[in-house]
Amino acid sequence: MPENIKSPQDSAVEITELMKPLNSNFSGKIHGGYILNLMDQIAFACASKYSGQYCVTASVNTVDFKNPVSVGEFLTLKARVNYVGNTSMTVGIRVISENIQTGEKKHCNSSYFVMVAKTKEGKNATVPKLKLRNSEDVRRFIRSKSRLETNKLRKQAFSKQSFNYKEHLEELNNFNVYIDPSLLD
Repeated sequence: MPENIKSPQDSAVEITELMKPLNSNFSGKIHGGYILNLMDQIAFACASKYSGQYCVTASVNTVDFKNPVSVGEFLTLKARVNYVGNTSMTVGIRVISENIQTGEKKHCNSSYFVMVAKTKEGKNATVPKLKLRNSEDVRRFIRSKSRLETNKLRKQAFSKQSFNYKEHLEELNNFNVYIDPSLLD
């Protein structure tokens, strides 16, 4: 395989860490911010491994915390590149907790980090092509492409330049908001 082509498996990174009281809240659950920090670290490692460059986080897609993580559990983060552009990569991350005593595993969250490869001079660096080897690789690539396109459309629709709030005032009547009368003029 030529040097400028890599598979998603070439980017795969996995880390496991014991969750300690230092990173917990008062109820013995691990702070979401600490988990996000670990996710950012593994996204960096995955993207850098794939690109062979220093990488920076450009954006983070939705992170839904599905299950809490308790002190004393193992937390495993798995990451791989799902999509590549010219200089960017979408890294898919899955977070799983494991109770050491029972062996029970829980899916805690999944997210997608867009990472950009950088040269030593700080300019954007070209990343290798992504070799799609099976239907799952194709599904993940197309899903990531779709997510990026949807995000771009949403940004355009709600940009300050194009958004007309008056078109949405009636819709707001169905929500728990008070509309200042000056907005109605």
